[in-house]
Amino acid sequence: MRGLLALVLGLFATALLANPATHEYKLDNGLKLIVKEDHRAPVMVSQVWYKVGSSYEHDGITGISHVLEHMMFKGTRAHPNGEFSRIISENGGRENAFTNQDYTAYFQTMEKSRLPVSFELEADRMRNLTIPGDEFLKEVKVVMEERRMRTDDNPQSLTYEQFNATAYTSSPYRIPVIGWMDDLENLQVADLKAWYQKWYAPNNATLVVVGDVDPDEVYAQAKKYFGPLKPGKITPVKPRLEITQLGRKDIQVEAPAKLPYLVMGYKAPVAMTAEQDWEPYALEVLAGVLDGGDSARLASELVRGKAVAASAGAGYNGYDRMETLFTLSGTPATGHTIKDLEKALLEQVKRLREKPPTKKELDRIKAQIRAAKVYEQDSIFYQAMQIGVLETVGLSWKDADTYLGRIEAVTADQVQTVARKYLLPERLTVAELVPQPIDPKHPPHTGGSGHVR
Repeated sequence: MRGLLALVLGLFATALLANPATHEYKLDNGLKLIVKEDHRAPVMVSQVWYKVGSSYEHDGITGISHVLEHMMFKGTRAHPNGEFSRIISENGGRENAFTNQDYTAYFQTMEKSRLPVSFELEADRMRNLTIPGDEFLKEVKVVMEERRMRTDDNPQSLTYEQFNATAYTSSPYRIPVIGWMDDLENLQVADLKAWYQKWYAPNNATLVVVGDVDPDEVYAQAKKYFGPLKPGKITPVKPRLEITQLGRKDIQVEAPAKLPYLVMGYKAPVAMTAEQDWEPYALEVLAGVLDGGDSARLASELVRGKAVAASAGAGYNGYDRMETLFTLSGTPATGHTIKDLEKALLEQVKRLREKPPTKKELDRIKAQIRAAKVYEQDSIFYQAMQIGVLETVGLSWKDADTYLGRIEAVTADQVQTVARKYLLPERLTVAELVPQPIDPKHPPHTGGSGHVR
């Protein structure tokens, strides 16, 4: 372990030297620009992050942020449909976009001298999207089919969607990113145009550039292309905070499937909402105690030890915009039931509440997290992602610099404290997938449920 720690510390020092500086600028129209230098290769990634996602939506228009993401590739007057991707490709670049509950982001990875190409195209579609009605109708159908394949016909994704919709009562996190099918069927082009005008503006966006670039030159290019854009009238969303849960919630989801599936979630704070600033980091370490590789408790004790689970995991994200869920999930092993798995998972929670983790466990988890963060520095894309996420959920890119220190500072007693405080029976929601017979002509899908175009 000492050798691993020394190696990781050495890699971390190397990464810091390779990524010496991050620069922040603000244009007169409100656009925030963040540039991080990484001169190890002559490439750059440019990302535009908008503060809008499914958690900004309301009933009747769910899925609209994701549909708009698709429509952003359908052209402006200056660059008609198909031109955006063609130009990026001709310049040797890669581009795509993704929608989340808290943000929508667009990116290009290109040779460093092609940055003006990226800026010109992104600045154009930030305020000049045409949104033709015929293309809108086509793209909504594409999204509806995406929903069928990734959610409706995927039993685990369907269960997780129902789980979220049950766990949250007043929080907009109950809204699926892909949207409800009825809302997609009734979405109008006028809805989309209004949503675009409301949120797509320089003063609601963060422009992130990471790579082999000169920060002042990037700033000059940003002023040239984005500077002329007029700011929008951005009205902050209402809080829509989750109400206090007063008891355990249980649901069963009956869908065609080969195997049962269990997902459990406790309401938990994030960096933006925690009463104590160390709590999210203690919750992340807690998740690592349970699901931090083959040596973690779920893998070693439930999958291999008792063999009650074919698979088991834990999850937590402290960088959501609003109160989130600390989740446990899994599939029972052959000869065991969902109830057996649930009992075993709850025993793991009880154990953490009653006794703090060992020093050996904490050292292992912290080394894993440290290594993962160091290796992430090898990717300019993930460096930019980290900046974009932090800025868009209401934190600062500077929080990335304190992350490892906060993880290192987590104590065993703090892990036990957050387990006792937040992993409470009355804060728990449990969803069970009850497999139904499979139609051989229409087998379920088992792929991922991400929302990249």
